Amino acid sequence: MKRNFKLSANTFLLLALLVMLILFISSSMTYKQQTSVPFLEKYLSAEPLKNTLSGISFNYATEKISIAEVGYFKFVEFFMRKGAHFFFYCLMGTFFYLGLKKRLGSIWLTIGIAFLSTVGYAALDEIHEMITGGRTPLFQDVILDGAGALVGILFVGIYFGRKIK
Repeated sequence: MKRNFKLSANTFLLLALLVMLILFISSSMTYKQQTSVPFLEKYLSAEPLKNTLSGISFNYATEKISIAEVGYFKFVEFFMRKGAHFFFYCLMGTFFYLGLKKRLGSIWLTIGIAFLSTVGYAALDEIHEMITGGRTPLFQDVILDGAGALVGILFVGIYFGRKIK
């Protein structure tokens, strides 16, 4: 017997709150408490793809990001950290969209509120980092977080919108 398993709108809003809690705890930690460099040094000691990655260089906020500038392990960690930003805000935006869709009715209103809620939280998270020692709040992270939210919202809104009722 096949069962349809559907999560309620309230469940999606609770999942968005769970992501917010995870992000709050994460931004309460100093960089030193959070760094994955020792892990990377242990498990990527052979520095795989170093030659390929050495050709990549760009500015993020006021910092130049390249293996020559920050070293191999901090370079890899940079992408892991920014990927986590994108991923968690993508999840939050998706969960907000799914939690608000039936409540708001209008797809455009749902997209707008889900996006603004997620970006608003991203801005508050950067303010939280400002008062946390050893952290650097960056406007660029809010932009990255907003991009993650938009990708999640649009993906679920466009691709799954016809299937999720």
